[in-house]
Amino acid sequence: MNVIVSYGTYIPYWRLDRGRIGEALGTFGSGTRAVASYDEDTTTMGVEAARACLAAAPEGVKVGQLLFVTTDPAYLDKTNATAIHAALDLDPAAPAFDMVGSVNSANGAMAFATFAPMPTLVVFSDLRTGLPGGVDEAGGGDGAAAFLYAPDGPALLEFLGWGASTDEFLDRYRQPGEDHSRLWEERFGEHAYTPLAEQAVAEALKAAGVGPAEIDHAIVTGLHSRAVRVVAKSLGVGKEALVDDLTGVIGNTGAAHSGIVLADLLDRAEPGEVILRLVLADGAIATVVRTTEALREWRARRPAIASVAGQIAASRADLDYSRFLTWRGQLHREPPRRPDPTPPVAPASLRKEKWKFAFHASRCDECGTRHMPPARVCVKCGAVDKMSHERLAETPATIATYTVDRLAFSLSPPIVAAVVDFDGGGRFRCEMTDVDPKTVAIGNRVEMTFRRISTVDGIHNYFWKARPVRGES
Repeated sequence: MNVIVSYGTYIPYWRLDRGRIGEALGTFGSGTRAVASYDEDTTTMGVEAARACLAAAPEGVKVGQLLFVTTDPAYLDKTNATAIHAALDLDPAAPAFDMVGSVNSANGAMAFATFAPMPTLVVFSDLRTGLPGGVDEAGGGDGAAAFLYAPDGPALLEFLGWGASTDEFLDRYRQPGEDHSRLWEERFGEHAYTPLAEQAVAEALKAAGVGPAEIDHAIVTGLHSRAVRVVAKSLGVGKEALVDDLTGVIGNTGAAHSGIVLADLLDRAEPGEVILRLVLADGAIATVVRTTEALREWRARRPAIASVAGQIAASRADLDYSRFLTWRGQLHREPPRRPDPTPPVAPASLRKEKWKFAFHASRCDECGTRHMPPARVCVKCGAVDKMSHERLAETPATIATYTVDRLAFSLSPPIVAAVVDFDGGGRFRCEMTDVDPKTVAIGNRVEMTFRRISTVDGIHNYFWKARPVRGES
């Protein structure tokens, strides 16, 4: 049986204050929700969470397969997990699969990873929204989480027991092609979920051999907020044991939410604490686990900014509601008088996969010069086909020069274009993202992030951009 040996999360940089929705539409709301930028989707957020997970993984653990879970895939009839696989530069022998369509798919992926015959990376990513002024728009959120399962540990969590209860009822649904979900009356969902949750929790506690009083932390998540509140109060655990589900600061991130809340708890939990995790999604799944001593050692390998709390703190909450609607495609603005972006071409993308997705540069074996993009002929010494490939996605860089372009096409003008110098050599011209143009300066430190450059004729053009090192201005 596989155990969790590492995890990572990604909370987008932008926040929408729910009060701004109220100002525009006359509704009421407090707190904020996480918002994926105009150049992000579930694939790019999944890449970022997986990068954080693998960066802190135990040495020697090699991903044997990748599972990607989302309710909002960038493509249908095409595997989205393969783009994540390519961006992470995983072994081609490791298969990649999508598990898409419902929040409950996350439970299935974690169960499958636990009993898989090889180390498995599970990536959860969701982009949640609804009609303007609706509950899903204000209450939703965007984010991603990733968990690495391996057979040899060291395990961050000790599995104690689980319980499940499944039933067919119409609570939330969205037909193919629709851009928002439809909801049944709230009291009906509460009536359906409550007995299912009670049964799943009872089975999990019995299997684990513990009682409610022995639970140190209880996590309850689900898209039906009323049912979540009612069930959380009925668990029989102490009020201090109930874990904040973060919906007040990032919103409900759908398929990724339970993983993000669990990661936030693991960021601060002590070894030997018992955790009950309950997910309400077309039924109820409850698991009971205990934290281990390996958690402290794992946290020591990871920078504090990578924690959920660190990412929430390093955010920007001044997003305009009109810009949010534009990014969501619900407000169509007059485009600039510039040619439309050209779509990527499949053969060229395949030939340049190591550059376009894995962000490989080449270094001359003769003189050590680094080339971006990879080259066959060294520009310094002229050596031919004497190159070694290097992945630079995790290498920081420094801004050498930049310009602010207010005329180029963008859903979030102006564009900040920069020339950056990578540590160890290599100069690269790129676009910046998640940045305030007023704060850009020569000498600023940046890191690379996987983003969507454009979408033309239904084709997503993914590549890498630079962003300020998170936690720094």
